[in-house]
Amino acid sequence: MLSARTTFHTGCAQRRRRSRGERNWPEIPVVRHAPDSPTGPTSVNLILFEAPLPETLLRGGDPRARHVRDVLRRRPGDTFDCGAIDGPRGKATVVADTAEGLRLRFAWESAPPPPLDPIVLLVGLPRPQTARKILREATALGLSRFRFFASGRGEPGYAASSLWRGDAVRRLLIEGAEQAFCTRLPEVALHASLSEALEAEATANATRVALDNYEAPRGLGALPAEPHTPVIVAVGSERGWTADERDSLRRARFELRHLGPRVLRTETACVAALAIIRERLGRYR
Repeated sequence: MLSARTTFHTGCAQRRRRSRGERNWPEIPVVRHAPDSPTGPTSVNLILFEAPLPETLLRGGDPRARHVRDVLRRRPGDTFDCGAIDGPRGKATVVADTAEGLRLRFAWESAPPPPLDPIVLLVGLPRPQTARKILREATALGLSRFRFFASGRGEPGYAASSLWRGDAVRRLLIEGAEQAFCTRLPEVALHASLSEALEAEATANATRVALDNYEAPRGLGALPAEPHTPVIVAVGSERGWTADERDSLRRARFELRHLGPRVLRTETACVAALAIIRERLGRYR
């Protein structure tokens, strides 16, 4: 898995396939911390840093420095909202603005950041531009974990995208968290199949639901959910589920639910489902 601390993986199923001589699933490299990696957002509500240091130099070429100068228009003596990834929020004071960059001093809150919602999103691997939207917007909604998987009707080449290399995913998570005024980042994992993704959540005590336009008898809005019970929601690829995938979901105790008669884009369905589930968990009360 990948978060501020974790990595992409394809699991033991990949090794089993190799031993049988079957088609190899692409290697997903470890994505590690880059010190204060710039995310380059056009507008954010919270600027994130790697650790709750007492002070730092934000170099002039860092997009965050440009944001503080040009968007927030902060000058020496001014403050702005900041956060440490998976750590506290706080206030940053611009101590000096020089050709080298911005010298910042931090005052961190003592309270820990609120936890992420106990929601896991399983998504059939979409085209890269769609995956980018899902990663950013779903992170803003506060889920705990993504599990992307190669689906029966998906395009195998999507896994070879540069999105899944380097720190591109992590930058999108940071953008979503900054938008939401949050410091916590969700975990992300990439799996070779739906079965592998389901196996990774097999022991979870959770409400399990899969979106389906064709065989779902009830809408997602009527989903019974307890405030502290985790929810695992599965969204198929852009071409929907195969019959075998529906069978796998049912065997894994997933209930099929729909979002109404309209056919939605994958990113729209993910955001709508997360918003409904958060309401069912009482997050808007």
